[in-house]
Amino acid sequence: MPTAVVYAATVLIWGSSWIAVYFQLPVVPVVVSIFYRFVLAVGLLLPGLYLLKMLQPTGARDHGFFLLQGVCLFSLNFICFYNATLYMPSGIVSVVFSLATIVNAINNRLIWKERIPVSIALGGVLGVAGLGLIFSGQLAQQWNAGYFNGLALALAGTYLFSLGNMISARNSRKGIKPLTASAYSMVYGTLLLVLILVFTRQPLVWDPAPRYWIALLYLAVFGTIVAFSAYLTLVARLGPSRAAYATVLFPVIALLLSSVFEGYRWQASAFAGLLLVMFGNVIVMGQLPKLLKAIFTKS
Repeated sequence: MPTAVVYAATVLIWGSSWIAVYFQLPVVPVVVSIFYRFVLAVGLLLPGLYLLKMLQPTGARDHGFFLLQGVCLFSLNFICFYNATLYMPSGIVSVVFSLATIVNAINNRLIWKERIPVSIALGGVLGVAGLGLIFSGQLAQQWNAGYFNGLALALAGTYLFSLGNMISARNSRKGIKPLTASAYSMVYGTLLLVLILVFTRQPLVWDPAPRYWIALLYLAVFGTIVAFSAYLTLVARLGPSRAAYATVLFPVIALLLSSVFEGYRWQASAFAGLLLVMFGNVIVMGQLPKLLKAIFTKS
């Protein structure tokens, strides 16, 4: 599939998935909702890959990395993001998540020893300044410690997501395809969620509202199986830093949906902050024409 199509699918699905997360709150506890999501996703993906004979043979060492990827990409990061949505509009959480481009670039340096260009520093300053503008507008309306809790959770989820990207890059370098890595990683992530549920003695409750199970199906099939497979394909083709550029576009879709469904009100500071975050990410990615060339030439 052409990289441009993969990119578009990733942006559109993940950009809209934040509002689906909002529709799952707050009747059902966060960990329970995430557990349902990944049980359904694993139940569809793993047997499907097995029947289609698309599962690659893997070794014990590979499964160790699948376990780490499951912890970072398919369990703890979602616990952070879902809880962050309890404190602030889902569109704002997506803005924080868009800083993954910066975090990926830094982790590339720390883990893969790739040089950090000057653009990282400038982009990082703009990104932090943009977040400051967005949150200053919220706090000016109502001083609420919950916004700081939400910010901390969203940042933690973003960093876990970035670590998962680094692990995914390792798997790709070993010749493991994204679908195989995702399937096994989701299994380990789901098992971790089971342990959390058992340890906390959390009962499995259900929200009978139609919007809950519609959101669940959307998040499991599109937001998890399709979007993660597409994104990890981008990581394999373009590398973690360039793949993360897709997150720059998420907030546009997410904030528009927040305006419709969550009553999010745009302020001048929020609009300016969003532009700064996006512009900072563009700078981090380097020259945009080179990125576009890579997207439309790789398949």
